[in-house]
Amino acid sequence: MPNPSASAWPELPLVEWRSTYATLHMWAQIVGKTRLALAPMENHWWQIALYVTARGLTTSPMPLGRSALEIQFDFLSHQLLFQASDGAARSWPLKSMTVADFYARYMNTLRELGVNPTIYASPVEVQTAIPFPQDREHATYQAEAAQQCWRILLSTERVMKIFRGRFLGKQSPVHFFWGSFDLAATRFSGRTAPRHPGGAPHCPDRVMIEAYSHECSSCGFWPGDENSDAFFYSYAYPEPAGYAARGVETPARYDTRLREFVLPYEALRSSTAPEDLLLRFFQTTYEAAADLGHWDRGSLERRTPNEHWPAVSG
Repeated sequence: MPNPSASAWPELPLVEWRSTYATLHMWAQIVGKTRLALAPMENHWWQIALYVTARGLTTSPMPLGRSALEIQFDFLSHQLLFQASDGAARSWPLKSMTVADFYARYMNTLRELGVNPTIYASPVEVQTAIPFPQDREHATYQAEAAQQCWRILLSTERVMKIFRGRFLGKQSPVHFFWGSFDLAATRFSGRTAPRHPGGAPHCPDRVMIEAYSHECSSCGFWPGDENSDAFFYSYAYPEPAGYAARGVETPARYDTRLREFVLPYEALRSSTAPEDLLLRFFQTTYEAAADLGHWDRGSLERRTPNEHWPAVSG
């Protein structure tokens, strides 16, 4: 009988994952930029995000006049799926190919479906931004590694949605940002924030100014890259005084370079109750932001447990 915990929180070794990550990150940006081109603006750029599904990641339906288009990465069958509300559909296999080839095939498929979005054909929020049509450096897709990453996103989303259910104030959906390649959920105090300084690589400052227009506490999962192993994170903007020194769920620590609390993924995997540990990490780091930032917790939080809340573990 398979181990449910092992399948929910699989190993994601850096060596096997790094090349697939570098390629899949660019593919996700290409698909995500379609949402940016087609979906109407929402606060904090929420309209651009992707969403976790029972099989992968999806754009959700994107408006096309009176019709709609949805694009999904299916990490079980390893297909890229295009589905339009008029019944038109296309699909092709996810396998090792250059970003340039993926981009050319992707744009051609959109044209076949009568979709012609204006896309900025270069990645954002990365140090080295190779335009998609010229990127023949990133070309690896290992199906098992991609599926392992998705399974972690699926398990993380389940815990994040339980955490999200405990808050009554303004908060984001649980969504996947293709620029930074992370799953995130954000709570807001209700107050405006100081103007964000921007500075994200190859990204206009106005993007971060809009994203951080209001005080927030954000948590999520980042699957690592060529330099770092995967970890869960939590940060506050603006960061209140004393935040870095606040005691939170161990073995999490405050990373002075990232300016956020981090919980290594491998530390979670080694836990006997990983879901409970993750929920405590999200809760204690939020409390650090809310207490030190003087949020009105009494009006923002659900004090009485909801009878419909699912168990975290099991």
